[in-house]
Amino acid sequence: MLKKEKISLVLGGMCLVLSCGIAIQVRTISGIGTPSSLNTTENNLRDAVLRTKENYDNLYEDVENAEKLLERERNSATENNEELSNLQEEIKTLNTQLGLTDVTGKGVVIVLDDCKTTTANWIGLAIDPNDMIVHDNDIISVVNELKNAGAEAISVNDQRIVANTVIECDGSVIKINGEKVGAPFTIKAIGMPETLKNVYRIGSYLYMLENDYHLEVDFKTSENITILKYTGTYKYNYAVIDQ
Repeated sequence: MLKKEKISLVLGGMCLVLSCGIAIQVRTISGIGTPSSLNTTENNLRDAVLRTKENYDNLYEDVENAEKLLERERNSATENNEELSNLQEEIKTLNTQLGLTDVTGKGVVIVLDDCKTTTANWIGLAIDPNDMIVHDNDIISVVNELKNAGAEAISVNDQRIVANTVIECDGSVIKINGEKVGAPFTIKAIGMPETLKNVYRIGSYLYMLENDYHLEVDFKTSENITILKYTGTYKYNYAVIDQ
């Protein structure tokens, strides 16, 4: 976790440098304003973005390799030690509960999308266009119903839902775990399918979105769902561990 925090600081610094570079470039454009200078600036900015992304990908790969190495070292250290082996299993269980590992199992997959009905079909009806799109509170409500139905792991557009996940509106898109995601929203939930199907019962929030607001809803069960791990960092500003 410490390494991830260091990487976050490095990336933050890189983004700051890039932002400063962009600001300087924009001022240069304002001063010159010729087509050739605009093209040159665009190419430079594009190269800077690509380099930043490449550096991020390399750092993320380093974290992944370090975690794999750590896992091998743990397995080697606990191979002939029952007590350490039990501790290792506890760590795996806790990581699973925290959403820090990929998980696979049966459950349901829900695809939620904006209303596709054209405006012409609503002539004469008092329909608020704002009601025809998926909002952050819609995602939150569906996720909460899945939790209440016993879902053991949930993701939205491959963003793992964990204890400190924030789902919020950000203009025309929704931010989950700080990442921008847009419609359609693929919601995966692992758990007992027979129980999770209750989120699509008559009178449920999902049923209301489909039948009252005419949003697009595709609901199906699956025997093999993979939900990716949470790749962010847990940070507590107020909660402290009792000594």
